[in-house]
Amino acid sequence: MKQYPVDKLRNVVLLGQGRSGKTSFAEAALFLNKGTDRLGKTADGNTVCDFDAEEVKRQISISTAVAPVEYKGHKINLLDTPGYLDFVGEVMQGVRVAETALLVVSGKGGPGVGTEKGWDYATKAGLSKMFFVTSMDQENADYFKTVEQLREVFGISVCPICAPVMEGEKMVGLIDFVDRKLKTYNKGVAEVKDLPADLGDEANALWDMMSESVAETSEELMEKFFGGEHFTRDETITGLKAGILDGSIAPVLCGSAITFDGVDLVLDTIVNTAPSPADRAGEVATVGGEEVTLKADPNGDLAAIVFKTVADPFVGKMSYFKVISGTMKADSQVFNASSESNEKVGKLFFIRGNKQAETPAIGAGDIGFVSKLSGTVTGDTLCAAGKKIVLKGIEFPAPSYSMSVQPLAKGDEEKISTGLQRLAEEDPTFSFSLNAETKQQVISGIGDVHLDVLVSKLKTKFGTGVELKPVRVPYRETIRKKVKVQGRHKKQSGGHGQFGDVWIEFEPGDEEDLTFAENVFGGSVPKNFFPAVEKGLRESIQKGVLAGYPVVNLKATLVDGSYHPVDSSEMAFKVAANLAYKAGMEQAGPVLLEPIGSLKVEIPDSLMGDIIGDINKRRGRILGMNPIAGGLQEVVADVPMAEMGAYAVDLRSMTQGRGSFTLEFARYEEAPPNVAEKVIAEAANEAE
Repeated sequence: MKQYPVDKLRNVVLLGQGRSGKTSFAEAALFLNKGTDRLGKTADGNTVCDFDAEEVKRQISISTAVAPVEYKGHKINLLDTPGYLDFVGEVMQGVRVAETALLVVSGKGGPGVGTEKGWDYATKAGLSKMFFVTSMDQENADYFKTVEQLREVFGISVCPICAPVMEGEKMVGLIDFVDRKLKTYNKGVAEVKDLPADLGDEANALWDMMSESVAETSEELMEKFFGGEHFTRDETITGLKAGILDGSIAPVLCGSAITFDGVDLVLDTIVNTAPSPADRAGEVATVGGEEVTLKADPNGDLAAIVFKTVADPFVGKMSYFKVISGTMKADSQVFNASSESNEKVGKLFFIRGNKQAETPAIGAGDIGFVSKLSGTVTGDTLCAAGKKIVLKGIEFPAPSYSMSVQPLAKGDEEKISTGLQRLAEEDPTFSFSLNAETKQQVISGIGDVHLDVLVSKLKTKFGTGVELKPVRVPYRETIRKKVKVQGRHKKQSGGHGQFGDVWIEFEPGDEEDLTFAENVFGGSVPKNFFPAVEKGLRESIQKGVLAGYPVVNLKATLVDGSYHPVDSSEMAFKVAANLAYKAGMEQAGPVLLEPIGSLKVEIPDSLMGDIIGDINKRRGRILGMNPIAGGLQEVVADVPMAEMGAYAVDLRSMTQGRGSFTLEFARYEEAPPNVAEKVIAEAANEAE
C-alpha cells in the first residue's frame, strides 16, 4: 500500500445500530476497489472487518477494525465500529482518530438508538457527519420516510443529496443532485444518464432542501438561490464542503451494500466534500505544560495517539496509532510522553482487517500499527525522542456490570490472572480485581454480552475456562444496645495451664473501626495483657454472629477481670476476649447492615415514570429529579447495592439503550427483617 499525502487522506468512522450494514458497506467499498478479491458476508463469517473468532461466531462486530480503501487517488481509512452498546469502548477508539462520521441507517427500520448515540459521540468529538441509508434493495425500505425521520431527530442540518428512483418496491436507480445526473447500476458499475423531465414531487422537495442548505454557506450562493438559478457542480461541492466542515450540513445518501448501488456515490462524497486531516484546525496538545495546536504536517514534530491495543498470545501486544503530526519511521526511537518512557519502534504496518502491509514510514493523518511496545497502552502519546508532547487521550465509560469468575479447572488461577491482565490492556472498559473480603475474582464491564465475550476470549486465547457467578454483597453486622459480659478461659493439661478472665462492655461505637478502651482498676488485668485483649477482639470482629460478616461501629471497654501469675498468657487473654465477644454480640441486639449506593440515572423525560417505579421495586428512595441538557432528566436515589447487580442490563432494556447511570457506595444501613432473614439463612446453608 503506497504512501498518500495528507490532503488525500480521509479517516471515516462507521457508526450506527447493530446490523444496520456498517460492515457490509466496508466490505462492498473494499471489493469494488480491489481491496479484497472476494466479497465477504457477515452471515458467512468471511468479511475483512469481522475476523475475530468471536465476531465470526456471533455474526456481529465486537471490535473496531481498520479498512483502508484506495479510491480515485485518495486513501479512505474506514473504521468499522460495533453497533452493540456493550462495546462502546471500541466505538470511542474509532471516533478518536476520525475526522468524519458516516452514520449507517437501515432504510427499513430508520434511525434508532445506535444512530442517536453515534450522532452524539460524533458531535461531542467535533466530527463532520454524513448518513448512508442502506438496505434500499429490500422490500419496505423507504428513503423519503427515513430522511423525514432523520430531520425530526437531528434537525435541519440533515441534507439529502440524492434520491432513489423506485419502480414499485424496487430501487432501479439514483438521482444524483450534485452531478445532476441519473445513475443506474450493474454490479456496482454506474451508468450515467441525463435526468428525466419529471423527477417527482418527493425528489424535487429533497433537491430544494439541499439547495437551501448549500445556499446558506455563503452570501454569493444565497443570492444565486434567491435569484432562482441552479448551482453548478463545483458550487454545490464547495457549499457542501464548507457546511460539512463546520457541521451545518450532514449529507444523506442512499443505496445498498449488497447490490453495490450507491456505494460509489458515498465514496465520491467522502473524497470530494469530507475534510482531510489537514482541513481541521489542528489538535490541541500539551508541551511542557503549555497548550499548543498541532497541524497535520508530515514535516512537523512527531506526535501519534495510540487508539487501540490488541493482546495476541503469539505476536504480543499490537498498538494501533494515528499520526497527528510529523512522520513515524520504522526502526526508530520514540518517547512515550504519557508514561515518560522510551520505546523502540521496529517494523511499521498498514493494516486492513487482519492483513498487514509493511511500510517504512507512516505520515501525518494516516493510521498504522506497531507491535511489541511493552510500556504503551491505549490513549498514550508517542512523540519524537527529546520531546514531551501529550495529546488528549480517550474518554471511556466506566464498567457498570460485574460478575465473579470461578475456574473450571483447579490450578488455573495464574493463567486466568494473566489472561485477565492482557484483556484489560486490550479493553479499557473492562476491569478486574480480587475482593479480599469475599475471596471472589470480580470482573466488570459494560454489560452481560461484553463479559460473555471476554470469558470466551479467555478460553480461546489463553486456554482457560471460567464460570460466571453473581458477586457476593459485602454485608456488615453491628449491635444496637450496651451489654457487659465475661469471657473466661481456663485450661489445665499438666504443667503450665492457660488462664485469662475479662469483663468487657460492648456498645454501639461512633467509628466504623473497633474502638477499644480500658477502664480497669486495681490491676485485676495487668497492662501488659491489654494489647492481647484488643488483638483478640480485632480478630473476632472479622466474623459476626449472625451471618459471618465483619462487625462495624463497635466500642469495647475492658472494665475488669482476673489473671494467674503462672498460667496467664497473651494467648489466654486473646481467647478470653473472643469468648466475651461471642457472648456479648448475641446479647447486644445484633443486626445486619446492607450497603447503600448513591444512584444517578440519566434518562429521557418520557421514561421517568418507568424508571422511578423500577427504583421503588428495588427498595430505593428517590431523593430528587433534575432536568439536564438534551431533554434528559437526572433521577437521584439511594438504593441497596444488593438490588443493583443486573441494573446495567435492566436499564438498557427499559430505555432501549438511551439511559445511563452511575452508582457509588454511600454507607451502610440496617437491612429490613425479611432481607436479613434471607441473608442469614443463606449463610447458614453455605456453612453446612
